[in-house]
Amino acid sequence: MPLHSVSVAGVVVRDDGRVLAIRRADNGTWEPPGGVLELDERPEDGAVREVLEETGVRVSVERLTGVYKNMSRGIVALVFLCRPVDGVERTSNESTAVEWLTPEEAEKWMGEVYAVRVLDALDAASAPHVRVHDGRHLLESA
Repeated sequence: MPLHSVSVAGVVVRDDGRVLAIRRADNGTWEPPGGVLELDERPEDGAVREVLEETGVRVSVERLTGVYKNMSRGIVALVFLCRPVDGVERTSNESTAVEWLTPEEAEKWMGEVYAVRVLDALDAASAPHVRVHDGRHLLESA
């Protein structure tokens, strides 16, 4: 029986439209904060926990904006649009930088499979997106 890992991430948007991003300590890439969902955890709670752990920012979850599957690693990521509630930005053992990026900076600094998560979350008019990728590039859906 195939096993999948489930991860969660928060696209945290401030009132000025800037998006919270971390530079990962393990590989230096820019991404929305997120990580592995615990077995006994609701997806929204996992997103709140991961954002707080990685950035120091407490958030509220607004809605699911996308489901993304890494076809080569069997990881399914649930991405939520979030708003900052309180806290002060700080790095963690998982991040070497925490920044509020413009959508344009996010698109430029992040790899394709992470930038699309931000752009999908900012697309307020659409239903949640469902996308597949190989870890680096988006793949055509069936």
